[in-house]
Amino acid sequence: MTMRGLRIAGAAAAVAVLATGGIAGAAVAAEPGGAGACRPGTLKVTTTDAGQSQVGMNHAGTYLKVTNTGDETCAIKGYAGLALEGAGHTALKTDVQHGDTYFAKDPGAHTVTLKPGGVAYADLVWTHTGADAVPAKYLQVSPTGSNSHSVVPLEDDVDNGTLHLTAWSAKLPTSG
Repeated sequence: MTMRGLRIAGAAAAVAVLATGGIAGAAVAAEPGGAGACRPGTLKVTTTDAGQSQVGMNHAGTYLKVTNTGDETCAIKGYAGLALEGAGHTALKTDVQHGDTYFAKDPGAHTVTLKPGGVAYADLVWTHTGADAVPAKYLQVSPTGSNSHSVVPLEDDVDNGTLHLTAWSAKLPTSG
């Protein structure tokens, strides 16, 4: 497929995700020439504090950790797709802001190669002051922005349904 064809196919996929109410904040596919893009079903997402507290000034946060559970090296790039869920897994209004978070600098969208068992991280932060807060119970995370996603617990109020997210990185995103 030509580069133009890839752009058109990618744009069509993005429109399809948006038109069907897909997960907010889709990632970009891996770049040609390196490891192939990670396939749906080979990535598992969990949350971790990684031994660091992400609480302060009405902000709360966690790291998203994606693990390649497949048996082939693959690549991801960009930002995870996210969607908040309430009790009973009902969809909640979600607004995802890409870039620096209250606790970490954004490494920017770049390709992260994951060997089998390899991991990547993104920093996820929200505020919980009560300003039009949505009562989140779960978070859908699509590591590559596809319809394939993991659901992780996230029991907190999220102001205006707004989440702040860094891009995937081979190491923990930090403030320094």
